[in-house]
Amino acid sequence: MVNITEKIKEIEEEMARTQKNKATNYHLGLLKGKLARLRAQLLEPTTGAGAGGGAGFDVSKSGDARIALVGFPSVGKSTFLSKITKTKSEVAAYSFTTLTAIPGVLEYGGAEIQILDLPGIIEGAAEGKGRGRQVISAAKTSDLILMILDATKRAEQRALLEAELEAVGIRLNRDPPNIYLKPKKAGGMKITFQATPKNLDEKMLYNILKDYKMLNCEVLVRDENATVDDFIDVIMKDHRKYIKCLYVYNKIDSVSLDFLDKLAREPNTVVMSCELDLGVRDVVDRCWEELRLIRVYTKRQPTPRTLGILTV
Repeated sequence: MVNITEKIKEIEEEMARTQKNKATNYHLGLLKGKLARLRAQLLEPTTGAGAGGGAGFDVSKSGDARIALVGFPSVGKSTFLSKITKTKSEVAAYSFTTLTAIPGVLEYGGAEIQILDLPGIIEGAAEGKGRGRQVISAAKTSDLILMILDATKRAEQRALLEAELEAVGIRLNRDPPNIYLKPKKAGGMKITFQATPKNLDEKMLYNILKDYKMLNCEVLVRDENATVDDFIDVIMKDHRKYIKCLYVYNKIDSVSLDFLDKLAREPNTVVMSCELDLGVRDVVDRCWEELRLIRVYTKRQPTPRTLGILTV
């Protein structure tokens, strides 16, 4: 575990030192591929008596959908859970009140939606700090992520959380890359571009595939704007999850009206104040819209009585 973390740090430092230009594109592409592979290894469950496991995080998925509450400590996740469900998650004015995944059930529109209150994420969660691996693994099983943010610290909190989730393969509000990749048993590599690519070339893809020991495969890049990161995501598809995310800014009673108006107009954003009970219902309504659940009404089987047939 320590060795993997050190290797990740070394690669990140090398990437930061490397000047970005055409001459270094191939080298940076290989470094990104190695980094993705190491991060995937870091998130693999550990075994053995001293591993610590995921106690408190193995919550069975139930209901019609699952929503994960993700955020830094003390941003209002537990308060929000208590307001929209019958679950009473411990709330206090200090960090790390929630230490395990606390499930609750939201009943809305005839559906039962499971809400998971996850422990606060800290910087370095992608490397396993602060039970980060367990938290992120639980978040990956959700149908929607609610990123709970403090409105007074919006920029730094959101950027750090997005970086942590991105590092472990969670892609927020994005579709899978439009790239086809099929491993084969023989025949070498066949790389085809449907349109002239802007960020990739055959040599770059060849080097990355070779580094992943995928020497026999077929590749079709359909998107001219596809990047090296997109191609690596396709290779690492078993370690990637594309999830819809709503950015929920709490504590709006602590910011100005002008700032609040600007905040509320941002894409995929909802604002609220759990303390004053403002906007909480709006967040729930928006969650329902984003989940896009479809109600199915079954038709009753006809009986002699409903058909007007008399039975003797």
